[in-house]
Amino acid sequence: MADIDLVARQTRLPPGVSVSTASEGLAAIHDPNCAAALWTRATLPSFQNWLDALDPLNLPTARIILRPSRVEIALTQICASVGTPAGEHRDRLIEDISAQAQIFADLVAASYLRLRLDAVTTNACSKFHMDALTARLICTYRGRTTQLGQAARGEMPTDIYDVPQSSPLVLRASKWPTAGATNLLHRSPPIEGSGETRLVLVLDPVHDPDDEI
Repeated sequence: MADIDLVARQTRLPPGVSVSTASEGLAAIHDPNCAAALWTRATLPSFQNWLDALDPLNLPTARIILRPSRVEIALTQICASVGTPAGEHRDRLIEDISAQAQIFADLVAASYLRLRLDAVTTNACSKFHMDALTARLICTYRGRTTQLGQAARGEMPTDIYDVPQSSPLVLRASKWPTAGATNLLHRSPPIEGSGETRLVLVLDPVHDPDDEI
């Protein structure tokens, strides 16, 4: 059985999170009082049904550093290598990730990105935390989504907010150059033992790939 949290869920976003229904709204991350920017959007039901029905072995996974302009080519090769069925839904997934990569790179002025596409079945990163980098984009395409809460670091939030599925979230992290103090933390939801497989996109800025070796 999956680890069960007894923490109450809230339907309101924590303070410091800006919400928009358009990609342009992610630029709010540069506002002084913004700790995270969320782009909420609806998922095409036929696409979501296709993705949810895929065998986890056919879900594309990746951990690579590349220029945003190379994401579409790289993901096409990765999908083919793991047997992600070709067609309009695979194309939609690749195009959406490619678009998010370019949007995020422009937002944080990054020449390269570290792209992680993970098929998650465990309690990975299940403690609330703030990342030790400048900024991060997270988008959960399948399964339970990233959770947000306010608390001092190392403590557990009393209220938890589940980010909507397929909605990109840009978070300021501890190395953001102009960030003030923030108690906004996030985590991956605990799912171990549930039989669930999540598909999560994570993008981090990389300004010099040689520094990442």
